[in-house]
Amino acid sequence: MGPILLAFALAVAAWLLVVGDLVRRHRPAWHWYLTGYPAAAWRVVFTWRRVALLNDLAVSRLPARTLVGHLLVKGDPVRPVAPRISFPRATHMGLSVVVRLHAGQTPATYMQAADALVHAWKVHAVRVTSPERGLVLLTATATDPLLRPGLASAPAELLSALIGALETGGAWVMNLRLVPHWLIAGATRSGKSTLLARLITQLAPQPVALVGIDCKGGMELGLFTERLSALATCRREAVAVLTALVVDMQDRMNACRTAGVRSIWELPDKLRPVPVVVLVDEIAELYLSDGTRQSKAEAEQCSTLLLRLAQLGAALGLHLVVAGQRVGSDLGPGVTALRAQLGGRICHRVNDPGTAEMTLGDLNKDAVTVAQAITAQERGVAVCTGPDGGWARARSHLTPTDEAVATARKHSGMTPELPAIRRALVALEGDGK
Repeated sequence: MGPILLAFALAVAAWLLVVGDLVRRHRPAWHWYLTGYPAAAWRVVFTWRRVALLNDLAVSRLPARTLVGHLLVKGDPVRPVAPRISFPRATHMGLSVVVRLHAGQTPATYMQAADALVHAWKVHAVRVTSPERGLVLLTATATDPLLRPGLASAPAELLSALIGALETGGAWVMNLRLVPHWLIAGATRSGKSTLLARLITQLAPQPVALVGIDCKGGMELGLFTERLSALATCRREAVAVLTALVVDMQDRMNACRTAGVRSIWELPDKLRPVPVVVLVDEIAELYLSDGTRQSKAEAEQCSTLLLRLAQLGAALGLHLVVAGQRVGSDLGPGVTALRAQLGGRICHRVNDPGTAEMTLGDLNKDAVTVAQAITAQERGVAVCTGPDGGWARARSHLTPTDEAVATARKHSGMTPELPAIRRALVALEGDGK
């Protein structure tokens, strides 16, 4: 009977391993609730006191027997007391713990101890937030949810684009009605161009005008010419396009003032001008100059015109999406002023900490650290801001170039005419001859 029982036990163990592997691959949430969460919750409960002591989260409490002036009686040790925590609550592919702070503690101490919690609990990441005074919420994710993000979905809305998936599993949406202007930073092959392609494919079916400024000869945005109302491929053309947009912005102001409204969205449908989304690829090409007088003048003009569009365009249906590999104050003082007007921020992997700091530093210091941790293998992964002022890791849906071009061609019939820009480019060509 002994060998038979052993063989039966081995067969059952093998069957459980096979079934467990199938559940883990095809139903990861089930696998997490059945096996991952109990083990992780056990580690949280039984390692909390030691982690708190080693990372200065515990507070020393005086023993009962003390003399005047808090002098300790010899032989009575000072007792460190770890903060009280709730029992770990299971979430989708993770868990959360509420910590009650000691008097005088701040969430910053827990943010510094986040890496220690990751290793002690053997999870992918720990996020520290403070939902209310005196409490800290520790949210742990078991695995990286952006390794194989599912296709998220979001309701269709004008000037709203479904970009990808958030680390929470929700949809990553760029809503230009809520956040009118965006700054996108990312090194070469970080996913920045793929994100722009995804944005164009999402906006192409909508009744909006897309204007491209690609001073790299139009290599990136030139693929979508059939859906673009205008495309500037050099800085001289960019000045002409931006000047025409500023003139159009003034006409929109006059229309709103005449109608007694404060934005074009309050105008009747028949009087409302078409929304315009200006896509700028490689912002540095607009600001850098070769030292000549003409080059400096063009750079200053671009800086001034972009800043005016960013300051006044939101209520007038003029939106900016500015992308670049390197974003820093060394490009000129106008870059910092423009950055302040671009409320939406997306930071992919970057080559220098200054760009991450420029993109996210004025909003959240923790987001800068997370952005700098993005590796070269995580193409498409970025740290993005949300309309609530917070931030999250996200990954854009992969949009192949041929698919994006086909989508732009399919909806080429919806390309609005912008006569002012067309006249400006025609006049520029005439001056060139």
